[in-house]
Amino acid sequence: MSKDQPISPAVMAHRRAENTSASLVGAESDQHPVATAVVGAEGPEEMTGSRAIIRSLEQLGVTDVFGLPGGAILPTYDPLMDAEKINHILVRHEQGAGHAAEGYALASGRTGVCIVTSGPGATNLVTALADANMDSIPMVAITGQVSSAFIGTDAFQEADIVGMTMPITKHSYLVTDPNDIPRVLAEAFHLASTGRPGPVLVDVSKDAQVSTMTFNWPPQLDLPGYRPVTRGHSKQIKEAARLIAAADRPVLYTGGGTMRADAAAELLELAELTGAPVVTTLTARGVFPDSHELNLGMPGMHGTVPAVYAMQQSDLLITLGARFDDRVTGQLDTFAPNAKVIHADIDPAEISKNRTADVPIVGDLKTVIPDLTDAVRQEFETAEKPDLGTWWTTLSTLRDTYPLGYTRTDDGLGSPQHVIERISALTGPEAVYVSGVGQHQMWSAQFVDYERPRQWLNSAGLGTMGFAVPAAMGAQVSQPDRVVWAIDGDGCFQMTNQELATCVINNIPIKVAVINNSSLGMVRQWQTLFYDGRYSNTELNTGHNSRRVPDFVKLAEAYGCAALRCESDDEVDDVIKQALEINDRPVVIDFVVSADAMVWPMVPSGVSNDQIQIAKNLTPDWNSED
Repeated sequence: MSKDQPISPAVMAHRRAENTSASLVGAESDQHPVATAVVGAEGPEEMTGSRAIIRSLEQLGVTDVFGLPGGAILPTYDPLMDAEKINHILVRHEQGAGHAAEGYALASGRTGVCIVTSGPGATNLVTALADANMDSIPMVAITGQVSSAFIGTDAFQEADIVGMTMPITKHSYLVTDPNDIPRVLAEAFHLASTGRPGPVLVDVSKDAQVSTMTFNWPPQLDLPGYRPVTRGHSKQIKEAARLIAAADRPVLYTGGGTMRADAAAELLELAELTGAPVVTTLTARGVFPDSHELNLGMPGMHGTVPAVYAMQQSDLLITLGARFDDRVTGQLDTFAPNAKVIHADIDPAEISKNRTADVPIVGDLKTVIPDLTDAVRQEFETAEKPDLGTWWTTLSTLRDTYPLGYTRTDDGLGSPQHVIERISALTGPEAVYVSGVGQHQMWSAQFVDYERPRQWLNSAGLGTMGFAVPAAMGAQVSQPDRVVWAIDGDGCFQMTNQELATCVINNIPIKVAVINNSSLGMVRQWQTLFYDGRYSNTELNTGHNSRRVPDFVKLAEAYGCAALRCESDDEVDDVIKQALEINDRPVVIDFVVSADAMVWPMVPSGVSNDQIQIAKNLTPDWNSED
């Protein structure tokens, strides 16, 4: 265990078990936690399976749960009513419970928890589970199931949720024996929070909930073969250091795995030692400060010109917790054609999956990056540190020539980029910013200044519309002293805005900025660029000079929120300041913006990153930068 490194619940239980002659099998000693400390040993005690669920959650340090009761999970909701250590938040839709658990985990680093019933309750969680799986978010979902005697009979509200979710979870359990409950839940939290984090489903039959069992804590885990590698191989790390010392055009390609490993400080030390430019993917925004001179911004489809160029011209990609996603690489066989690849990741399945690694390193970045830093420092002591001056001259020129920017709209309506830029400037980096999916997501990634980890939450891999409001709700619960902004689109907002009721009733004062262009913005942008402006089914009738169905101000007021509307850039600052002064209830701002605003830069789908456009049909002149 490295100094000051927090301990996962399973590890703490393991150490306690050693002291009590018990044994927890499968715990790793240097994994990162995503739950609070485990309470002391307990038992034996006779109780129902449902009480064992609640008691296990208490032992695992869970303090907040998002859920919605129903028949098959009702036995567990009864003892939950008496749980003094667990705050249950009643959502209005099960998908909201799942996204709230995700937002809670992303903002805090602790495992998010949600509880729902069987059948449609469980299937409504599928999108959130898939989302958490794609973005490696630690989450435990507990679902009720019909009694074991009825499983497989098409009983009322029966659904094979374990079978459905096996491809989109890290693991899925079906529990029919109440005595298995403590062990399964301990395993679920251990699996969710160690190795590559992810969602774990625990489906508990109704008869297992109502039957009597003997509760003992800590339980003995049974995870044969689950031994995530945490320490990178020393020879591979030395080889990686040798390549770094020999590179003329290195790039630190930093992905969400660096964020999940809580390795921001370690990354900063490596970057400053090497002097290499840093690019941060959509899930890694904030893990390296935007204000740092080495930060080139976000790469990929809507990345900055310097970041895209640097990766294309690089001779070495130092890849940390990234997976060579298609939105980053563009046409894969033309991506960074002359670069050697160092690829470090906790998940061995990601290494060489899309791009062959010259130096693969399997391990926890919290450990791997410091080891790599030490090895690089030794290389620099024995060999001359490479001079990156020419490389930086080119990149600095590009940064000056092609900064992120936008053109104000000419239809008199607000500029969405200006709105988001001002939200960032007036609120600051201590806030949490959560987005839905689409144009507003990309503008939020581009025009908010990210200075710290866990400042930026979004649905990156799955691209789930409706993520923002419930995820912001979860983030606010975990970070009650921070301002939390949900920057949402008018399309996304209509998918999960019922959770505003949850926020009002539970005193969760999120602030929602609806970037209202009266359309499915990103789809409309593609229709503009690639379908000759044929806007098939993208008009939503929510904005200026439309039927305004719904009127977002009236909708917000009906939910009990503070409601504001802003229709021009001149009003933006005053409206944001008003919102920041309201902290006793949620605030919804209807920012009416132009439907013609587009996200630039852009690499059209399926082409090389060399063809990045800074405006329609306008590509940078790379040759002039040589």
